This record gives sequence, structure tokens and C-alpha cells, in this order.
Amino acid sequence: MTETTLDRAVKGPTFHPVSTSRKIKNNAATVLFTASFLIAVIPLLWLLWTVLERGARAVISSTWWTNSLAGVLPEEFAGGVYHAIYGTLIQAAIAAVISVPLGIMAALYLVEYGRGTFAKVTTFMVDILAGVPSIVAALFIFALWIATLGFPQSAFAVSLALVLLMLPVVVRNTEEILKLVPDELREASYALGVPKWKTIVRIVVPTALPGMISGILLALARVMGETAPVLVLVGYSRSINFDAFDGNMASLPLLIYTELINPEEAGVLRVWGAALTLIFIIAALYLAAALINRFLTRNRV
Repeated sequence: MTETTLDRAVKGPTFHPVSTSRKIKNNAATVLFTASFLIAVIPLLWLLWTVLERGARAVISSTWWTNSLAGVLPEEFAGGVYHAIYGTLIQAAIAAVISVPLGIMAALYLVEYGRGTFAKVTTFMVDILAGVPSIVAALFIFALWIATLGFPQSAFAVSLALVLLMLPVVVRNTEEILKLVPDELREASYALGVPKWKTIVRIVVPTALPGMISGILLALARVMGETAPVLVLVGYSRSINFDAFDGNMASLPLLIYTELINPEEAGVLRVWGAALTLIFIIAALYLAAALINRFLTRNRV
């Protein structure tokens, strides 16, 4: 009877022991990366602890979240930052309303339609915007919107500067998320006779939506802490101003800058309290981005 290959025992692969030199390299790399992580995280934790320790007294005040500083003396620790919180949120919201649709449409064009010279020019301009410092964006809006067109300093002018800073982040993030959508989904839709625009609206965008929303929230958090635009384009107000198109309006970065010249203890407390409040708001946006991404991904699956 002829012995077949299946009847013979097959010898498994031989695993050679790891050499001493590879173990040394692996341990050295582990130590290096661990040390790099500690070097990066220790200053961050120290900074967070310092802000929390010095700003907690202000944040837990009963009027901190509900009152403004109208009528409050520099040496008097009273009132709150309600007016500055409103200014920060409304300026960022206006910037998001303008930059998010433009950024998404630009990313869709670059990924789905972008070919030729115009696409290259668009990509180049997005790269240029991504490298523009915030003070340059603020000065550009000041020269165009205020000095040339004659509009007053206002929260809307700040929002226009924030648009220049937020737009490239939205475009780049959305572009990368759209590239992650499998081409098989597009091809299957085309094979069923679905037009390209409907494929984008019904297939591509819903698939990429969790990542797009996360990127938008992260871009929003990135611009909320900018100081240069509020210093150049709007004056500080110690009371609430609901008109985003005229008059001075406070914001948390502007409040911090203004109170830095206050030598009183109350001014120091307000600086640390405003910094901690800004950290809370930005952390809430990051947390919201993670939760929305997880929720939409789970529902899609």
C-alpha cells in the first residue's frame, strides 16, 4: 500500500530562541519609549494639577457660572464669568457654522472629484492656511473687515479669524476620514446604477460621519483657546453683550489676558478660574467627540 503525504507526519516549523542582541534592543526600546511617555505626561499632569489647585476656589463659587463682572471692583472677588463663557461659545459657534460646511464640501471635492490643476491649488491653499499663525489671521481680518470695509470690532470679526484657523483642520480631517471609506462600497453602489452624487450622500458620508463629527468637535476645541483674534478684533466687556455684530464682548482668553494686569488677589483667582473653566469646556468637547464617535459607530454596526 502506497504511503501518501497525508499519512506521513509533518514536522512543524522550528523556532529558534531569541538572540541576546535582539533582547537588548527590545528592552532598550521599551525603556526609551517609557521614558519619553513619562517626560511628556509629567509636565502635563503638573500643569493640570496647578490649574486645578489654584482655580478650584473660583470655579466652585456660587456665582461663577451665573454672573458677570459688571459692577465688580478689581480687588473684589465676586461675580463670575458667565459673560465670558457666552462670548467664547458664541464666537466658536459662528466660526463652526461657516467653516464646517465649507470644509466638508472642500474635502468631498478633493476626495471624490478632485483632479487637475484646481484640486492641486485647493490642496496647496489648505496647506497654507494650516500653517498660518493665529495673529496673522487676526491681522488679516482686521485689515480687511475693519480697516478696509469699515465694520466695527465685534465678536463676528473674531469668528471670521477663527474660520481661517478652523477650516484647514476640518478639511484635512474630513479628507482623511473619507479616504478610509472602502472603495468596494462605492463600486457596489455604482454597479446598482446609483449616481455618484447619491452614492456620496447615501453611502460615503453616512459611513464617514462618526469620524467627521469627531474631527469637527476637535477642531472647535482647538480654536476656542486662541488669544490673538480676541485681542485684536474685539474689546473686553465686564458685562454680557448678546450682539455678536457690534460692541465689545468678553471671552475666556480675553478675560485671562485682562485680569493678568490686575495685581489684586481677586484678579489672580479670576485668571486661574477662567483657565480652569476653559479646560473644562475643551475637555467636554473632547469627551463629546469620543462619545458621539462610539455611539454612531455602534449603531452603524
